Amino acid sequence: MVITMPRGTQDILPEESKKWQYIENKLREISNNFCYEEIRTPMFESTELFSRGVGDTTDIVQKEMYTFLDKGNRSITLRPEGTAGTVRSYIENKLFAKTIQPQKLYYVGPMFRYERKQKGRYRQFVQYGVEVIGDESPKIDAEVISLAYNIYKMFGIENIKVSINSLGNPEERQAYNEALIKHFEPRIHEFDEDCNNRLYKNPMRILDCKVDADHELVKTAPKLLEYLGEESKQYFAEVLKHLDNLGVKYEVDHNLVRGLDYYTHTAFEIMIDNPNVELKTLCGGGRYNGLIKLLEGPEDKKGIGFALSIERLLLALESENIELPIEETIDVFIVSMGEKAGTYGVKLTNDLRLAGFKVQNDYFDKKMKTQMKIADRYNAKFSIIVGESELETAEVIIKNMENFEQENIKQENIISYLEMKLRGEQ
Repeated sequence: MVITMPRGTQDILPEESKKWQYIENKLREISNNFCYEEIRTPMFESTELFSRGVGDTTDIVQKEMYTFLDKGNRSITLRPEGTAGTVRSYIENKLFAKTIQPQKLYYVGPMFRYERKQKGRYRQFVQYGVEVIGDESPKIDAEVISLAYNIYKMFGIENIKVSINSLGNPEERQAYNEALIKHFEPRIHEFDEDCNNRLYKNPMRILDCKVDADHELVKTAPKLLEYLGEESKQYFAEVLKHLDNLGVKYEVDHNLVRGLDYYTHTAFEIMIDNPNVELKTLCGGGRYNGLIKLLEGPEDKKGIGFALSIERLLLALESENIELPIEETIDVFIVSMGEKAGTYGVKLTNDLRLAGFKVQNDYFDKKMKTQMKIADRYNAKFSIIVGESELETAEVIIKNMENFEQENIKQENIISYLEMKLRGEQ
């Protein structure tokens, strides 16, 4: 029987992998400009971290986690999201004691959820996410949302908008949950099984229902903003004011609650306005002021963050017909003729690579015409031609593959010549 990859996973082959490398490098560059530092946490954690941190009423914990017992009979889960592990690390490593606060962190890595496979949604997928943990401010919320928003802009995706809402503090959420129970309870039998199960455990999640999103009770449900106190309303107004100042386009969505239990106050999603994209939500995040305390961290420390799927970013780029500026070239191809020249070519290839050039050569002693064709396939900027006569004069022929001009260069001058031509170094 032929062994195939597990359902819900994908092989990222070299041609596609170049796009991933470009995107990940660009995300790291943007993160650095915004003064975020990378954090790397384990791909598996104690199951309790997610059941407590993400929330045992969420679809992730109830249906989607890859959980198993290790050889020590401990319950372990492959991470389904990045925030809980980052907060765990923040607490365990006492990052709250660092001089610079808040801690501005980002991560890039695989996550795992057992969910129905569809375009842009996999059981192993890659997230880029940021977390700002420590102090709380509307300015921080606006910065985080602006970062997420501008990432897509920097990749050339213009047809996006931010959907935003305030979930209030725990007391306000409790009052709102009670109002939702009253609203839905008489006709909850008209909703699917998941919504029935959520009515008393987490009624806000009914507003996030995909099956019954068009039900009239969802459309006429009480608005969370009506249950916010003056302090929460003022905080939300300040966030919106800063977003206006930063030029971030947004709309307030009263039914936006997000899928994880740890959110408080600001919650947001970034949507793409393109009919060719099946999954409209590109990115989501929000403030989680109670999560640090819930995981036994300092009570006064607050957090906010977001995560985006690189798979969905790639789909968005495809749907907008945006080509990434990936350079499909090498610097030099070594063309060697004869056994001694071939031996010299192997050494020269290695020396040039160690000097920082992207170099390839022919391994199979093909004819010169064939080797030049291979150099063209690699889209080489220069070829270096060496034969027995060049070895005798301690020279090589360096040919510009674009204009076909060529020069004889002494062997000891090869690196300096290439540095001048490729890097502009004298």
